[in-house]
Amino acid sequence: MADPESPTAKDSAAPTTEPHHTQTQVDDTAAKLSNLTFKIWPPTQRTRDAVLNRLVETLSSESVLSKRYGTIPKEEASAAAKLIEEEAFSVAGASFSTDEDGIEILQVYSKEISKRMLDTVKARAAAATDSTPSGSAEVDSNNVGTAVGEEDSSSSVKAED
Repeated sequence: MADPESPTAKDSAAPTTEPHHTQTQVDDTAAKLSNLTFKIWPPTQRTRDAVLNRLVETLSSESVLSKRYGTIPKEEASAAAKLIEEEAFSVAGASFSTDEDGIEILQVYSKEISKRMLDTVKARAAAATDSTPSGSAEVDSNNVGTAVGEEDSSSSVKAED
């Protein structure tokens, strides 16, 4: 059992920080935070790369988008994603004149990416349906992405009854 008069017991019962010292720390932290700026535009290269990877994944794998418009081969999806991201970045950057509009620029960037991705898959699906003989066949939307641009267009094409 510890002796209540021992130095260890007395030290543990005393407050660990003085009120004046704590207030100084709070003031120092507040001063540092007031000088801190957080810029969300332009995005870092790491963020832009993450956007590219997500675009490639969305365009080339099963998703809500591919169920309707088909998937795109990974190499083609990668090229399309790079173009989509670069165009969206340029449009968003040109939309605003000051860095203070960071959140608005980021919203434009996001909307441009979504719009261009949808335009890309719609155009690709339209090209696939235009390449089939008119009125004689219907392209299965799950295979639209794999049928276009390949020599062997033996995708799921079924004759109408």
